[in-house]
Amino acid sequence: MRRDRAADAADGHPVLRLRERSGQRDLEACVGVLAAVHKADGYPVNWPSEPGGWLEGVDAFGAWVAELDGRVVGHVGLSRPGAGDEAPVLWGERAGVEGADATAVVSRLFVAPDARGHGIGALLMGRAVREARARGLHPVLDVVSTDASAAALYERMGWQLLAVVEQEWEPGQRIALHCYAAPAE
Repeated sequence: MRRDRAADAADGHPVLRLRERSGQRDLEACVGVLAAVHKADGYPVNWPSEPGGWLEGVDAFGAWVAELDGRVVGHVGLSRPGAGDEAPVLWGERAGVEGADATAVVSRLFVAPDARGHGIGALLMGRAVREARARGLHPVLDVVSTDASAAALYERMGWQLLAVVEQEWEPGQRIALHCYAAPAE
């Protein structure tokens, strides 16, 4: 996609831009997009009581949004591994390193249902991966097993399935997670 707004405005092509998430306005726009994604796809599986806080996460290295014609339509975050993150441990075992110290977790990736088909998910993933590698960390993630379209995106991008694990997220709610690691540089 072109990044030149003047050229795009003249020829009718949509303007796509990635940038750091910034401020309350971005957070509110992301919560709105997340609500549409949850309604369409069931992501996240359990709607958070405070979706803005969920998006901000803990131990975040950063978060980015995608804008299509000036409207926020996608999001991705990157953070340190936290409690319950299986992919860092699995990758660390394979690589022979302490996974929590050598990895960054790609998370909170979503694209508005009405903005799909522009490669936005892959662009957001690429941005998070570049940031992880700039920090000397290996990108990893996990995804619920029912999210076949997300898993297909990761596999198209060369991510390797490390394992499928089960976790209990709430009493009586067992979730199967596919744990992935980015390809080697």
